[in-house]
Amino acid sequence: MNILVQKLSPTATIPQKMTENASGFDLFADIGEPIILNPLEWRQISTGIALEIPVGYEAQIRPRSGLSSTLGLSILNSPGTIDSDYRGEIKVILINLSPNPIRIEPEMRIAQIVFCPVISPQLIEAQTLSESLRQDGGFGHTGQ
Repeated sequence: MNILVQKLSPTATIPQKMTENASGFDLFADIGEPIILNPLEWRQISTGIALEIPVGYEAQIRPRSGLSSTLGLSILNSPGTIDSDYRGEIKVILINLSPNPIRIEPEMRIAQIVFCPVISPQLIEAQTLSESLRQDGGFGHTGQ
């Protein structure tokens, strides 16, 4: 499968796999100067790229584990979904969940993007649903 990547700015970096068998490609901040994210602050960070994703696939924007575990930096709408018909700039909504300010640098690896197949079922309205052992148990129904 091929995915077309368009650089929207001369300073943008094409997403990169950091190891041969990585499932995700790292996304890079395309910003002119550092941005400080204060505790519990979030902001859309430009990547400077747009994608042409084939029909039947989506892209998911996910946090980078290293940034989450060491800095407390995450993605507000994780995973963010990029649909196959979207052609605009990919932006990442970073949130600082730490008690300290975090500095986002130009060309910093800020997130990862994973491409996944999409199933498009037909939704059929029903008056009742079949019984199951679980029924409506949710949110901790099996214990802590």
